[in-house]
Amino acid sequence: MSTAVQERKVVSNEEWTEARKALLAKEKELTRLRDEVSRQRLELPWQKVEKNYVFDMPEGKKTLADLFNGRSQLVIYHFMFSPEWKEGCARCSLAADHFDRSVVHLAARDVTLMAVSRATLPQIEAFRKRMGWSFQWASSYGSDFNFDYHVSFTPGEMARGDAEYNYRNQGFPTDEATGTSVFYKDAEGNVYHTYSCYARAGEGMLANYHFLDIAPKGRDEEQFGADSMAWVRHHDRYGDTRPFVDPGSPLGAPAKAAHKCCGGEQ
Repeated sequence: MSTAVQERKVVSNEEWTEARKALLAKEKELTRLRDEVSRQRLELPWQKVEKNYVFDMPEGKKTLADLFNGRSQLVIYHFMFSPEWKEGCARCSLAADHFDRSVVHLAARDVTLMAVSRATLPQIEAFRKRMGWSFQWASSYGSDFNFDYHVSFTPGEMARGDAEYNYRNQGFPTDEATGTSVFYKDAEGNVYHTYSCYARAGEGMLANYHFLDIAPKGRDEEQFGADSMAWVRHHDRYGDTRPFVDPGSPLGAPAKAAHKCCGGEQ
């Protein structure tokens, strides 16, 4: 049992209810702030997408406009999967495990949710089959898409440590990062970039953290040091006692503190 659990006070029902009400006031304050931030997000200006991006999918070549699949809103999850990697990032896989059950509900609200990676289509399809996923997943191999949306980095950027990620030049320890980009297509077929977010802004996709946050031990990640997500595995690897190597880690080594794809600051 963790020290935090051992040190918890045990009180009467009256004391517990008063403490819970005090926390509820804070939770409501946070909810109202989140609602206000969401309102301001909808007021962001848009950028018209002028470049002709082309993606590989099982059905053939697709443009960015094609990816909307008949809807006006498109949410793309930038899944960390380099052409040089043997498998996709375990941390991105944690997010992707939630996609299949969300796709049908989002489609009912005029939203297409899918993933895009720089890995080749055969790599993606083999990994998707292993993971048992059915959501749409396109390859941007040979395209500028990942680089233009600041989730892939050139050797020069990595050597200089000046890759732009999360809206500042901070460098990144691998050639791939994660994020989410959102687009809108109007009746004339024009496509607009409306929003992108990176790092901890993507935590909303990780429903597991909601359950951990309300569990008695919380996230309980202090034991992993600066790399709080070192516990994450592909869902078919939990219980495997062999040393785990996350392909999204620097130089293919076990995940280090420098790996901030889903950690660090907002």
